[in-house]
Amino acid sequence: MSEIEIRDDRAAGRLEAFSGDEVVGHIEYFVLDSPAQALVPVHTIVEPAHEGKGIAGSLARELYAIAEREGTVVAPLCPYVTKWAERHPDEAPAADPALLRAAKEWLAAHPGRF
Repeated sequence: MSEIEIRDDRAAGRLEAFSGDEVVGHIEYFVLDSPAQALVPVHTIVEPAHEGKGIAGSLARELYAIAEREGTVVAPLCPYVTKWAERHPDEAPAADPALLRAAKEWLAAHPGRF
């Protein structure tokens, strides 16, 4: 397998994993502004031909790294990212429950977004 490159397409709300020119996986997310800023991953998808190669974990790790660089937090609604965070507490600080509630409310208010 070729090297995986991860790119953040903030405008589209997608953190994408590329193998060459091909998108082999991505995390769909949105930026929550209130009550505090947070990156909120909603779905993690890896193309079937690329499953089992650590791509989803690399995407989750990079999402937390981006949040750290930006001085914000991750409030995961995506089941995969939630499980990954539980397994990597040193890299993935737990989100405030109020932020998680606000993220769920935002998602419910924007049903066509994801």
